Amino acid sequence: MNKTVKIILGIIVLILLVFVLKYFKDANSKDVVDYKVEEPFYTSINTKAVATGKLNPEEEIELKPQISGIVDKIFVEEGDIVEKGDLIAKIRVVPNEQSLVSAKSRIASSRFSYDNAKTLYDRNKALFEKGVISQQDFENSELSFNQAKESLAQAQNDYQIIKRGSISGGSSANTNIVAQIPGTILEIPVREGNQVIQSNNFNDGTTIATVADMSKMIFEGKVDEAEVGKLEEGKEIKVLLGAINDKEFPAKLTFVAPKGIEENGAVQFTIKADVSVEVSTNIRAGYSANAEIDIESKDSVLAIKEALLQYNRITEKPFVEIQKEEGKFEKKNVTLGLSDGINVEITEGVKEGDKIKVWNKASKDNNDGEND
Repeated sequence: MNKTVKIILGIIVLILLVFVLKYFKDANSKDVVDYKVEEPFYTSINTKAVATGKLNPEEEIELKPQISGIVDKIFVEEGDIVEKGDLIAKIRVVPNEQSLVSAKSRIASSRFSYDNAKTLYDRNKALFEKGVISQQDFENSELSFNQAKESLAQAQNDYQIIKRGSISGGSSANTNIVAQIPGTILEIPVREGNQVIQSNNFNDGTTIATVADMSKMIFEGKVDEAEVGKLEEGKEIKVLLGAINDKEFPAKLTFVAPKGIEENGAVQFTIKADVSVEVSTNIRAGYSANAEIDIESKDSVLAIKEALLQYNRITEKPFVEIQKEEGKFEKKNVTLGLSDGINVEITEGVKEGDKIKVWNKASKDNNDGEND
């Protein structure tokens, strides 16, 4: 029995020894790992700040009624181009019954005064012509007559304003809503038959229409606090509209907010820029836009691809691996300069001609692709 156990154990040990020898043989026979390398190059690097926002008209006017009533007629549609003074809508006044009755009563009282003053005036005029009364008495009666006549006309006008909203109903009537600037009708938030409220000291009033000059557009967006300190008013920037195939428009930075607003844990600052829009371009208000702002740029600097950088886990300092003799690599600390997110300037640690290790091992597929 002991002999059989020893034989079995010997066989097991022999098998394990064979496996160990085979493992070391396979490990030693593996090909040396081949890594791709890239060399530093000279290029221009530009750093940019990107602000997201919208494109809006510089001049946008809300038209509000000067009298309360009901929208009787709207003469334009959204998208129409209007000139200053064009009729936009007409308001029909719904008079207050009590005010209307009071106005009628004032007309009646003024008419009584007018009739009495006219009678006295006619009488005194005849007496004055005969030399019975003095000129002073006649002029006093004439003054009273003219005052009574004016009071009657005023009472009649007040009645017309309360009843109709205007005296003559002409282009200057309070019931007429006209364009205050030339431009495009952006929005008509009311419809015919809607009740509207006049604009006064206690109420903004109902907006009848919004008119904007679409030839003068501004970009309004927000930038992060890390970049706002590098912005200057008057700087030339580019505005990109995704709605028009990422078309670029030149613009000039006109405003950088002195105070930031915290949004989602980050402080954002509002910026504004005047945008130059071509007449042939069909721009709509509210387009989403991105502004590209050049912060800093350098020409002909030694750079590498940022993907080649590695970082020490303890010191968090950047380094690269430079190829030496026999395919070995040596770690080299580097000092970085300007970066655009793709390429980064190297100020120390790497020189022209160095072969820098690419992280990913060169695969057969990659090599075949390069040969093709």
